[in-house]
Amino acid sequence: MAKFVLIGSGLAGGLLAAYLGRRGYDVDLYERRSDPREGNIIGGRSINLALSTRGIHALEQVGIANEVLQHAIPMRGRMIHDKSGDLHFAPYDVDPKKCINSIGRAALNTTVIEAAQRYSNVRVHFNHRCTNVDLTEAVAYLETKTGQAGKDQLIPAHGDAVIGVDGAFSAVRQSMQKKLENFEYDESYLPHGYKELTIPSGPGGSWQMEKNALHIWPRKSFMMIALPNPDGSFTCTLFWEFEGPRSFATTKTDDEVRRFFREEFPDAVPLMPTLLKDFKDNPTGSLVTIRCAPWHYQDKVALVGDAAHAVVPFYGQGMNAAFEDCVVLDECLAQFPNNRERAFAEYFVRRKENADALADLAIENFIEMRDKTASRAFRAKKKLDHLLEALLPGIYLPLYTMVTFTRIPYAEAARRAQRQDRIVYGTLIAVVIFIVSLLVHFAAKPG
Repeated sequence: MAKFVLIGSGLAGGLLAAYLGRRGYDVDLYERRSDPREGNIIGGRSINLALSTRGIHALEQVGIANEVLQHAIPMRGRMIHDKSGDLHFAPYDVDPKKCINSIGRAALNTTVIEAAQRYSNVRVHFNHRCTNVDLTEAVAYLETKTGQAGKDQLIPAHGDAVIGVDGAFSAVRQSMQKKLENFEYDESYLPHGYKELTIPSGPGGSWQMEKNALHIWPRKSFMMIALPNPDGSFTCTLFWEFEGPRSFATTKTDDEVRRFFREEFPDAVPLMPTLLKDFKDNPTGSLVTIRCAPWHYQDKVALVGDAAHAVVPFYGQGMNAAFEDCVVLDECLAQFPNNRERAFAEYFVRRKENADALADLAIENFIEMRDKTASRAFRAKKKLDHLLEALLPGIYLPLYTMVTFTRIPYAEAARRAQRQDRIVYGTLIAVVIFIVSLLVHFAAKPG
């Protein structure tokens, strides 16, 4: 069997190693950080993730979905917090059993790594940072510390193929960018950054807000969200402009931070005793969308997950899409067991359009979450979506349902939602015109 060198033992890296190990491939998985099972935190990255249907399906294929979901908290809808403190709950789906699952990154990362290590043909190496990849020879060069003095040493990792599962700023992809003349690359940033904050648990580890909801404080051009944790706390994330009259750039002192939060999130402030410390100490992250092509070079190198298609987090699909990559790549390798280049090419064809569609959907959903969720018109539209879904089961599916609770390809879901909206709104307009014409007709009749 072929040998794969995987770069990056994050969520998708660990899962892909398990898939390849299950098929009997020889796998060496390298990670630049130390072992997350030793309590190491992945700095600057969100500790909460939203696991939904696509991701659960991927975990089921290697038998770890139930194990993962034991650590998850189901969120059945959005809890909207307006500035007056009023709450509005909007379920995600007409079926109350359909929910997204809040799960901690560390617990999930540990589970997928251990799933990979159940196969004797999979080896995991921490504290190895990829610096370069020889594309034609499928060799990854890794920097690691050796000996008691901890001197840096560069070692080669040889394989039949190298797969970059090393995130948005992938070293494997960078090697492809430098060495392939036809490589297309686009990197775009939102003008917003994000900062993580905390609502601690209440007495006895209780949750101080509704546990089974994703909480949103929509404020037109910015917002804050909160996801529940098993220990009773909530991880909050403020998405706010980097620059501007009211922004991260202009809010520095304790008084400025207090004033901003009291004005915009008055119901949250009493629940955040460490607000000032969190705001000062936690880094301000950026929100990047990355598109590139191709995702492979011959039968020697391929990209998976954020290394191929990083998206902003507002549809909660980044991890789910990366896990779906693992499913599709596994299917393609099974379909073309003796032609890895054909398998890589088929994987790219099946995933590229959908990754691009998700990138667009994620940015659109940011606008929806921060701006539209607070409006009555938006809530009425959601109720209409759920009514039509209940009246036309299997025929009408809201876009959010298709993306989150089915495995319909992202691009197909976007096209279907556009068709549905044209039909629904065209029908509604026709009905309104008909009713108005009737009223005009009867009003014009004598007597």
